[in-house]
Amino acid sequence: MLSLHRHADAAAFLARAAPFLLTAEVENVLILGICTQRASGDQSVESCYFATVEDGDAVVACALRTPPYSALISRAGRQALDQLVTDLSGEYPDLPTVAGLEPTITSFAELWSERTGATARPHVHMRLFEARRVLPPLRPAGTFRVATEADLPTVAKWAKEFTDEVGLGDPTDPTEVAREQIDEGSLRLWCDGPPVSMAAWAGRTRRMVRVNSVYTPPRHRGHGYASACVASLTQELLDEGLESCCLFTDLANPTSNKIYQAVGYRPVCDVTEFHLATLSKRRGDDGRRSA
Repeated sequence: MLSLHRHADAAAFLARAAPFLLTAEVENVLILGICTQRASGDQSVESCYFATVEDGDAVVACALRTPPYSALISRAGRQALDQLVTDLSGEYPDLPTVAGLEPTITSFAELWSERTGATARPHVHMRLFEARRVLPPLRPAGTFRVATEADLPTVAKWAKEFTDEVGLGDPTDPTEVAREQIDEGSLRLWCDGPPVSMAAWAGRTRRMVRVNSVYTPPRHRGHGYASACVASLTQELLDEGLESCCLFTDLANPTSNKIYQAVGYRPVCDVTEFHLATLSKRRGDDGRRSA
């Protein structure tokens, strides 16, 4: 019989869930990366949610949420999803978004709607890619370098443009995100005179890392800057001894999907983020559920 277990923090969650997650490390790179970072740093956030669904001694599904971000669901069967829906809806009756692998996440969204009466609407369709070697692109004019404090005004502006363009509604302050990336040395720039493109890494696990924040302002597109920046960063990370790099693309953007494959990234699976109707949208003005 399946049973759901909550875990007090990221370290406790990883101690139980890591063997399950590592059987498909690339599929679970986001969950693993978030938990690895939290387990090695500040775990004082009491509102975080870490859960496993277990069949006897075996973990068969996982979920986490670090508010205000989406809940993340691992690959899972319908019975395990039913337990996660029950527990998550009790913990977060107004959960705004949830994301995960297809077809699992669509099944979760359907169960959520059945259980809560909330409308679950697919918001962003993504594809997860992985690269184990780089296919060097034609090198455009310019150089590749680490972003520094002097670049903060530029990359903070780009970070805001990036989140607006992708449409994920990231609740974090773009300036703080850029500052953290610069402070930890994870942000790279392609410069043709001034900076013209950026890319960063995040969520390093034992064998892989996620490339993110890939952005080129519209006026600099079409010159191969993003391809060169991503290829250079990927090669740098592989040269450090990692087995692979991965990244997520918006399936609505055929250009990005094309350029990543051209430099060596190969599709792994599809991921969807769902918007869930909030409690206020499901109730009448007097606080009671609408008919």
